[in-house]
Amino acid sequence: MSKHRVSLNVNGQHYDVEAEANKTLLRLLRDDLEMTGTKCACERGDCGLCTVLLDGVPTKSCLVLAVEVDGREVTTVEGISGGELNAVQRAFIKHGAIQCGFCTPAFILVATALLKRNPKPTEEEVKDAIGGVLCRCTGYRQIIDAILDASKST
Repeated sequence: MSKHRVSLNVNGQHYDVEAEANKTLLRLLRDDLEMTGTKCACERGDCGLCTVLLDGVPTKSCLVLAVEVDGREVTTVEGISGGELNAVQRAFIKHGAIQCGFCTPAFILVATALLKRNPKPTEEEVKDAIGGVLCRCTGYRQIIDAILDASKST
């Protein structure tokens, strides 16, 4: 398998790595850069648990090849708050929107991107934004409430 140089910025830090042509961004983040906040579940794009922000846009990292992110900006849950919990993270804790926590990184990233582009979303806009991420524990009500609450802090 041929290898390619990939230069990317992850959470504000520059990385130059070699990646096989078929390696996904998910595998690059988890296996090579040891950023395990990006969860691996279906690896088919169905569950959304591997969501990261690619140039600020929520993106399922299992569907993107590492070579496609050359020169681009990736934000994972590890880089979302800069050390302090952000408004979204605090609201998720307050509303019990974490439960088992496996889907939480993806929801945090999707919610952060939503509130950046739309600081005061309606409930329907929140539901639409989170539609690509699955949760088996919360029933989504706590997640929706947390995002709406976080919007009051932005």
